[in-house]
Amino acid sequence: MINTDICIVGAGPGGALLSLLLAKKGVTVTLLEQHHDIAKEFRGEHLNEEGEKVLKKHGLYSKIEKLGLLKMEVIEYWENGKLFKTVQPEKKDGHLGIHVPQAHLLSVLIDEAKKYPSFTLMTNTKVIDLIKDKHGHFSGIKARRKGKELTITSSFIIGADGRYSTIRKKAGIETTVVKHGYDLLWARIPSPKNWKPSIKMAQIDGYQLSLFTQAKGFIQIGWNIKKGSFSEIRKQSFEVFIEKLIQAFPDLEENVRKHITSWNDFVLLDVHSNRTNQWIKDNILLIGDACHTMTPTGAFGLNSSLKDADALAQCIEPGTIKDLDLNNCVQQRKKKYKNYKNYKLKKRKTL
Repeated sequence: MINTDICIVGAGPGGALLSLLLAKKGVTVTLLEQHHDIAKEFRGEHLNEEGEKVLKKHGLYSKIEKLGLLKMEVIEYWENGKLFKTVQPEKKDGHLGIHVPQAHLLSVLIDEAKKYPSFTLMTNTKVIDLIKDKHGHFSGIKARRKGKELTITSSFIIGADGRYSTIRKKAGIETTVVKHGYDLLWARIPSPKNWKPSIKMAQIDGYQLSLFTQAKGFIQIGWNIKKGSFSEIRKQSFEVFIEKLIQAFPDLEENVRKHITSWNDFVLLDVHSNRTNQWIKDNILLIGDACHTMTPTGAFGLNSSLKDADALAQCIEPGTIKDLDLNNCVQQRKKKYKNYKNYKLKKRKTL
């Protein structure tokens, strides 16, 4: 049996940052991740000025910058091969978003957390159930690690385990799932020489294409397709999508034909949002996508999870954990989240 002040489930950006901030205060933190490798592909990797501000506040941004990131210089809107709108960054920001490879972000957060003896990371650890004490309060988790069951007891359990949160499900916290009528097909190709760091949105023959320039010389391509249609689309030739992409952006033809050779080069992403008003239940708190999943096209999820972690860490101090006013913590976080939603709406109107 392992005993810890705080058990955090999910070593994504929100869980990792919260672990670091609490460990830095001397709070005993155990961070669980079901995967062996904490860096996952095709996840939100774009910082806006809000997420950037959180990382700079805690002296982390410069460390991540040394590993590599890429600032977007322009957002472009295209239709049938013609550019019709361009958005330039404001001088005070200097960019229109920053691509940060998740491996770079998480390695900095985890490496910094490991500097503190109160932090423990356990990968390959899958939560299988929640534990209640004799009074009926959640007091820990049961997990499986390397084929063996283990028990972790804690004062509080933080669910930072994403849109399909196990902690949320095991706690019986209801969510409202909002479908948006489309799925996303993702692919990645090397960027051509002299490709400007940019985000490009294109409409061509009824298809919406999104191109996100990435650090290390790549472009992430997203196609919006009708919800649930991929099984039928796979029966067709993938050349249909290839031709439309090349028609929209001829400069990509060589790399597209070389690196997208079958449907196996695509990743399907189920696009939906989750909402739950219950961010807390007994000794369980939810952060990030576990309580407010966002669509990937807005590139806000990463930034929201970092803000959640920052806000929650401010509420937790060593020596007073058992007397922690969870409701006050949640209300403070919801207030900041409301302000963040207003910021998103304002930002979208600007774009």
